[in-house]
Amino acid sequence: MLEIEIDGKQVQVDDGSTVMDAAAVAGAYIPHFCYHKKLSIAANCRMCLVQVEKAPKPLPACATPVTNGMKVWTHSELAVKAQKGVMEFLLINHPLDCPICDQGGECQLQDLAVGYGSSASRYQEEKRVVFNKNLGSLVSTDMTRCINCTRCVRFTAEIAGEMELGQAFRGEHAEIMPFIEKTIDSELSGNIIDLCPVGALTSKPFRFAARTWELSRRKSVSPHDSLGANLIVQTKHDVVKRVLPLENEDVNECWLSDKDRFSYEALNGDDRLTAPMIKQGGEWKRVDWQAALEFVATGLRGIAKDHGPASIGALGSPHSTLEELYLLQKLVRGMGSDNVDFRLRQADFRADGKRSGAPWLGMPIAGVKDLNRLLVVGSFLRKDAPLLAQRVRQAAKKGLHVSAIGPNAEEWLLPVKHRALVAPSAMVAVLAEVVAALSAAKGVEVSVALHGKLPAVVSDEARSIAESLAAGRKVAVWLGSLAAQHGRASELQMLAQEVARLSGGTFGFIGEAANSVGAYLAGATPGADGLNAGAMIAQPRQAYVVLGAEPDFDFADPAATKAALGGAQLVVGLSAFDSASLRGVADVLLPIAPFTETSGTYVNCEGRAQSFTAVARPQGETRPGWKVLRVLGNMLSLDGFAQGDSEAVRDEALAGGVAERLDNGLEGVLVSSVVAAAGALERVADVPIHFADPIVRRAPSLQKTRDAAAPTARMAPETLAALGVNAGERVRVRQAGGQAELVAQADAGLAPGCVRIAAAHLSTAALGAMSGDVSVERV
Repeated sequence: MLEIEIDGKQVQVDDGSTVMDAAAVAGAYIPHFCYHKKLSIAANCRMCLVQVEKAPKPLPACATPVTNGMKVWTHSELAVKAQKGVMEFLLINHPLDCPICDQGGECQLQDLAVGYGSSASRYQEEKRVVFNKNLGSLVSTDMTRCINCTRCVRFTAEIAGEMELGQAFRGEHAEIMPFIEKTIDSELSGNIIDLCPVGALTSKPFRFAARTWELSRRKSVSPHDSLGANLIVQTKHDVVKRVLPLENEDVNECWLSDKDRFSYEALNGDDRLTAPMIKQGGEWKRVDWQAALEFVATGLRGIAKDHGPASIGALGSPHSTLEELYLLQKLVRGMGSDNVDFRLRQADFRADGKRSGAPWLGMPIAGVKDLNRLLVVGSFLRKDAPLLAQRVRQAAKKGLHVSAIGPNAEEWLLPVKHRALVAPSAMVAVLAEVVAALSAAKGVEVSVALHGKLPAVVSDEARSIAESLAAGRKVAVWLGSLAAQHGRASELQMLAQEVARLSGGTFGFIGEAANSVGAYLAGATPGADGLNAGAMIAQPRQAYVVLGAEPDFDFADPAATKAALGGAQLVVGLSAFDSASLRGVADVLLPIAPFTETSGTYVNCEGRAQSFTAVARPQGETRPGWKVLRVLGNMLSLDGFAQGDSEAVRDEALAGGVAERLDNGLEGVLVSSVVAAAGALERVADVPIHFADPIVRRAPSLQKTRDAAAPTARMAPETLAALGVNAGERVRVRQAGGQAELVAQADAGLAPGCVRIAAAHLSTAALGAMSGDVSVERV
C-alpha cells in the first residue's frame, strides 16, 4: 500500500494505482473524457490534468502512477487553469447543436463545459466538418461532434475483441472511422454508445425518439441469454424507448449485448397479441378473457375426462419467468398429468431421474477471472453468451488457457490453445480420450462407471487438452448449447463430470436461456410417470398448453412439432405475439405480457435469482402470464392457486432455497461405445444470436445486422470439394423427409463431413431435427 495526499486528504492505495484511482478512493472528482475504468489508459484528452508537488507542469491523473508520499491538488489554480485550457481546445471545433443532439442532457462534454468552459469562444475561424460513417443498423454517427477520446476504438479492440474502429490522420484532421466499406458487426457494438462522452455515437433505433429528461427509469433483467444481464429500461407514456446497462460487477459489469439492448423494439411492434382469440370454423375471432378462459378450462376438463389426464401436455419456453413455469407445471399436475417440460430443443433425456439437482454453471460468473484452465465442449460461446465470452477473453489476456471440443471453430476473438475439431458424432469419443489421457497424466483411477468404456488409443488433440488441464490450478469444464442439445448429451455430461473430478475443477452448463436453471427449480420437468418434450412430440397428446414458444422456431424438430400439435384436439397458446407459427396449430391464443409488462424472476446460469417488476402497463388486454395461469387453476377448481402476487409464487417455487438445489452430479448413465460413426454428412445446428427467442426475432434493427442473415449451408472446403459444389451455388439439403434450398458457403472453421445449418428460421424449419444425417445436392 502507498500513501498519497489528495487535496489535503491522506489515503492509502494499492501499489500500481494511478492518481485517478487514488482520487476515486479519496472521493475527489477529476474531470475526464478518455479515461474509463474498464479500458486501457490513453491519456489523450488531457482533461484530467492535475498539479503534483515538485512536477514542473500539470500531469494527467489517469496515466500518472502513485508514488509514496505524493501530494496532488485536483482543483488548485494551476490545475483548473490547465483544465480550462484543455476544454477551450476541445470546444474549438465542436458544433453548437446541443438542442438537437440525442446526447443532450446526459453529455459529459456539456456538463464539464459548464464548469470549465467559457461563455464565449476566442476562435473565429470556420469549424471543421467530418462526414458521418455507416456503422450499421444499430449505431448512428455525428462525427463532427467527436473529440477523439478513442474510447470506442479501445472498446472494440480490448473488450469486443476485434478492432473494428480506428483513428486515421493527425491533429485537427484526426477522424474515428471503421475500416473501408465495413460496418461494426460485433455482438457488443451498442456499448460504444454508452462509452461515447459526446453525441458522436448514438442509438439509431432511439434517434430523436425522446429526450432523456422525459424518460422514466426502472430496473429490470434481460430475458434472453443465461447471464441475466441487469438493465435500466427507460419508458415514455408506458412505451419502452431505450434499454441501458445497470452496472453489476458480478453479472454483466457495465456492458450489454446488442440482443439485450435493442430487442425492446419488438415490444412496440404491430404483431403484439393484445386480445384473446379463438379459432372457430377455421376463422380467428377476438373474444373477451372470460370466454377464452372458459373455453380453455372446458376443453382441458373434457379431454382429461374422455382420454385421461395423461393426454394433456405442457411445453414451456425457458425464456418464461420462474413464476409462469411454476404455475404451468402446477396446473398440469393439478389435473393429474406429469407431462411438462421446458427443454424444447433437447434430444437426450436419459439423465432424467438420475440428476443430483438442477444443472448450472458450477461456479460464479465473476470467478472466470480466477480460472487458468477452461475446457468448452460443444458451444457457440461468443454468440450464445456474449458477455460470458467477454469475461473469458479478458481472463485469456491474463493467462487463462482455453481448450475446445466440437464441430465448430468460429472466431471467439480469444486464443484457443488446444482444439479438437470433430463432427458431433465424435464428440463423446474425443471427450472419453481426454478422460483417459487425464487419468494417466494425473495418475488417478477413473470412476467405476467408466471402467472398460475408455479408448485405448488417444489422439494428439485429446492428449494436448488433457495435459493442459492436468497442469491447471483452477480448472472449469463448460458444456454449451450444442452439447446440451446433443443426441448423447447425458454421456457428455458424465465424461465432463469425470474430467472435472480428475483435474480438481468444476463443471457445468453455460445454459441456453434466461431460465435454463430456474425452470428446473420451478419443477417444469416431467416426473417418473411423465413424458419429456421429445416424447410429447413423438407420442402426440390430445391437448397441449404452449407457453411462450413457437413451433417453427423453438423446438428440436419443428416439422414433427407442428404435426403433433396440428393433430391435437386442443392447443392453448400463451404468447406475447400474434404468431403465424402458433396460429397454424393453436385453437386459442391468450395474450401474456412480455418481461417489461409483468413482474417475475429469472435464475441465471450461476444460480442467482433476480426478480424484477413491470416497467410499463400491459398493452391492450394483455395480462401477466402468471395471473392467467393462476385464474385457469381456479377455474379448474385446483388447489394451490390463491397467490396474491408474483412474489408469493416466487417464494413458493424457491421454498427449498436455490443454492441447496443446484448440483451437476449425475449417476447411472451408461457411456456406450465411443467409436464415432462414419459415413453420411452430419448437421450442425446453431441458434443464431438474433433468432434465439420470440422477442429478438421481431426486433427490426437487430434483424438488419449480419448476425441475422438468412441461414446458409456452411461446409468445410474439403467437404464442398468432395460434393462437387462451389461456394455460392444453391444446394438442396434433405433431412428426415424434409428439405430446404440454401446457398452453399465455405467455412474453414467447420469439421469435415459436417453441414452447419442454422435453426430457428423459417427457411430451415422443414428440415426436421437439429442433429442427424443430411444429404446435399446441387440444385
